[in-house]
Amino acid sequence: MLRDVTHKVTDGLLGFATAKGDGLHVKIGVSPVVSDAPIIVTGDMDAAKIKARLGLSPLADAVMDSVQFGANRVYCLPVSATTAGTLGEITKKGDGGGTLTVNGSPTNAFPVIVKITAQGGLNAAAFVVSIDGGNSYSNETTVPVTGSYELTGTGLTLVFAEATQEDQKPSSFLVNDSYTFKTTAPTMTNGDVIAAVDKLKNFNQEYEFIHIVGESSLALWQAISSAQIELRDIYHKPMFFVMEAAFPTEGESGDLTDWALGLEADRKKIKNYDVQVVAGWGLLVKLDGTTQRVNLAGLASGLYAKAKVQESIGKTRSEAGFGIPKTQLLELAPAGMDNAIIELLDLAGFLTFREYDGLDDIFVYHTKMMCPDGSDYRYAEDVRVKNKIIRETRKEGLLLLNDDIDLEDVQGELETRAKFMYKPLQDMIDAKEISSAEITVPEGQGATILEDEKMRVKIRYVSRGYIREVEVDLGRAQPSE
Repeated sequence: MLRDVTHKVTDGLLGFATAKGDGLHVKIGVSPVVSDAPIIVTGDMDAAKIKARLGLSPLADAVMDSVQFGANRVYCLPVSATTAGTLGEITKKGDGGGTLTVNGSPTNAFPVIVKITAQGGLNAAAFVVSIDGGNSYSNETTVPVTGSYELTGTGLTLVFAEATQEDQKPSSFLVNDSYTFKTTAPTMTNGDVIAAVDKLKNFNQEYEFIHIVGESSLALWQAISSAQIELRDIYHKPMFFVMEAAFPTEGESGDLTDWALGLEADRKKIKNYDVQVVAGWGLLVKLDGTTQRVNLAGLASGLYAKAKVQESIGKTRSEAGFGIPKTQLLELAPAGMDNAIIELLDLAGFLTFREYDGLDDIFVYHTKMMCPDGSDYRYAEDVRVKNKIIRETRKEGLLLLNDDIDLEDVQGELETRAKFMYKPLQDMIDAKEISSAEITVPEGQGATILEDEKMRVKIRYVSRGYIREVEVDLGRAQPSE
């Protein structure tokens, strides 16, 4: 090749940030959509587009909550539920002699209202329908001549039947006749959830945590705890799980103490600082305008998405943006969720929400984890920092594999290599994600390096500090002379 002027481009000198998975999460939940790979939802999508991608489903509902409160990207893994939803009893109001029944298997919990808007029988009467309890209605539709009308995307089919001759009053369907019923959502079994988690073993995008959508109990918490350890130790995926505690049963709703004590007893059987269970519920005005009672894990997931890894999503400073206005979170649930119950659940290790006298918004109280007693990782912000250090130092460590070293100076050679692993720690110090850190190479590896070919390093870091409580010493002072 003839000699000439050549150029070699060196990239990366400006130090622009690379993707680290901060704030990203996977959501696993029931959906009629079939996909073996996670479906991406971005923060600029509205409710209609999210429902179009994920169906009218519990998964879509939870994703909307996360997007509404800060998530910019969610990886969504739909699950075909083993346990089908149920159809409630139909309540009729009005004088028409016709009847309405419903067939099918619901894809979600729907409060359905069917209103007759034009009098007549089949192929003559008209109706509108709401699947969100009257928040919105469909366009007016003529009752089909067959009597059968599919509610698209819900898994439900309405079946209109004309009155028998003796029941005619004067038509089968009269204006303002209405029919209402509710469905329950299909649910995942523990096996469904674990099968979905298994799919993530080969999902190579970086993310911080997994939210399991839907009420869960001790058996699933234990199964997820085992799955988390496997993902961390075998598949090198350090992450935490966000789970949803069950709402009190009808027998527990009068006095919440027994419900809270039951959760406390179950929690004592879990000792994993990478598992979090949200025991907060509320009446939430959702992204699609509906008002629903929901577990607030989806909301918390959105707050994690916009928080820095070291930042508590319970921060009350207004500019932090973690307060939930009472125009959006109308009230906490269940009724009777007073400070005594919140404190009991908090001390047991659940994530809860609370109000503060003097502040207008509702806040996450503490981001407690299901950690063992005495753990250094009691809060999500502790765990997020830990997991980021693991992710980022592993990337640097991978670049050292199969390096050859001088056996006449093993300590010096290993210490030189260890300096490469310090860079992400320095980046986290500069970003105020940790206060300080050091990485050291234990001595004496010259005797073992030929046998096991393993480089051993020790990382110690000082986290950020947190103000969890404020104590004021107040007293009167003598006037100055």
